[in-house]
Amino acid sequence: MTETVLQVDHVSKVIGKKTILHDVSLSVERGEIFGLLGPNGSGKTTLIRTVVGLIKETKGTITVNGFPLKEQFTSAMKSIGAIIENPEFYDYLTGYQNLKHFANMHEGITSERLDEVIALVKLENSIHAKVKTYSLGMRQRLGVAQAILHKPALLLLDEPTNGLDPAGMREFRTYLQTLCREEGISILIASHLLKEVEALCDRVGIIQDGELKAIQDLSPNRQDQGMYVEFEVSDAQKAAYLLSQEFEVTMRSHIIDVAIVKEQIPAVNRKLVDSDILVYRITPVYETLEDSFMSVTEGEHHA
Repeated sequence: MTETVLQVDHVSKVIGKKTILHDVSLSVERGEIFGLLGPNGSGKTTLIRTVVGLIKETKGTITVNGFPLKEQFTSAMKSIGAIIENPEFYDYLTGYQNLKHFANMHEGITSERLDEVIALVKLENSIHAKVKTYSLGMRQRLGVAQAILHKPALLLLDEPTNGLDPAGMREFRTYLQTLCREEGISILIASHLLKEVEALCDRVGIIQDGELKAIQDLSPNRQDQGMYVEFEVSDAQKAAYLLSQEFEVTMRSHIIDVAIVKEQIPAVNRKLVDSDILVYRITPVYETLEDSFMSVTEGEHHA
């Protein structure tokens, strides 16, 4: 049974006559990495700021780790760690001194916990160097360490890979996946980088103009969402005609694409063979996040 760490129900935000968020609903389960994908100005940052209480929603409810944000704000905030935009530190202090300073603001953070999070983000060899000597990637990892010191149930990240090179993005992605696995933490990450979101997240919500257009499952055990099957056959025209009476079929050269689920593949294959059509290859194909993004946004990309 899954445990919901973040529940957003029908949240809207209106400023003046402008609707920034419109009836947004989503959930993030324990140990899940959920991505918010959308262009700049789509409402991603507004939603994250609303979850952490920096912006008050006009309508709707938000529940964090079982605590309603409006009624139990303090308890809800204790369940959250966040990096909104770039993490800020005292550059003249070491990484360890910065973490220690933050730890002193919370009850019950031990030196053992400090060492634990430092190891999680792989900063053991540089934690006693001054932060002004850190690369952007190291500062991001120190920011994550700071955000999870108090063992939050939910980590919120707004465009965390901005400015990182491809190697830094991959390294940062590995640290986040380790956090989910070893800490059982849930992550809500906002980004406009489609490939990065696709490589990192279990599920992705596509947001545009303040509306959540779709949620796509990217996990390995996903269902047959957006799936079709390629059949390479000896007579594509005959095969397409035969199957089009039952299924949605498209044809290209010697290949037909059939909109079916995995359990239907054997029956379709048998039907083709019984009709003297040779089947050379069967390949299930899932709709990519890019396909889904372009479909639900109708190819629009607003800056």
